[in-house]
Amino acid sequence: MPLSRMQIQELLDENHEHTCDGYGCEHVCVKIAAIADLPSRFGQFQVVAFYNNQDGKEHAAFVHGDIWDAEDVPVRLHSECLTGDVAGSLRCDCRDQLETAMRAIGEMDKGILLYLRQEGRGIGLTNKIRAYGLQDYGYDTVEANLALGFLDDERDYSIATHMLDSLKVRSIRLMTNNPKKLNALRDYGIKVNGRIPLIIPPNPYNAFYLQTKAKKSGHMLDESGKEHLMEQRDRPIVEGMTAEQIIQFGEE
Repeated sequence: MPLSRMQIQELLDENHEHTCDGYGCEHVCVKIAAIADLPSRFGQFQVVAFYNNQDGKEHAAFVHGDIWDAEDVPVRLHSECLTGDVAGSLRCDCRDQLETAMRAIGEMDKGILLYLRQEGRGIGLTNKIRAYGLQDYGYDTVEANLALGFLDDERDYSIATHMLDSLKVRSIRLMTNNPKKLNALRDYGIKVNGRIPLIIPPNPYNAFYLQTKAKKSGHMLDESGKEHLMEQRDRPIVEGMTAEQIIQFGEE
């Protein structure tokens, strides 16, 4: 059963004037702004719109079934990927993960997909395209982010934590291959009682990307991928790279 009209109204009333000290180092506070039914090709959902007080970004929760005060709710955290989610890019597995997770949750008794506005693992769309440009010259996804002056993953999950608390979820089973997500939610106080793997078979365009995520970022994936092409060995030096990075890339 979906959230009842009484439950929806209670959530909206509670969040209408909601303020708090915020979550995480940025003290982000989100509140539920609207809730509506959302029949989809993946099943019957309700969509919950969240607004945050720091940068005005709007996040969403796609809720299936009655998650109110529930234990062991299957949850997927999905970071926005315009190129994958909208354009169907084969350079990543984002759209496949999104659709597989939505389909799986739609077949369960209950579950939630949080859609987080953290494009490009938190570096934004323009910088993600810059990183793609470096990858065209042979950088892997981690090296590209570092060359642009970012961490390999700039995402923060304090907003996701606040969203789950606002939805009155008591404990979850996280649908992920990324141990950093598990650890981050637990560090913020979310009770994570298990993991649901979300393995997507590679294609010729993202196999090396997936292999890099497994080897360098610790993602729990099958070991598969492709080697750098010989013509990709001559790596460019990019403005902003440190001397240490230039030496490191030259030695690989």
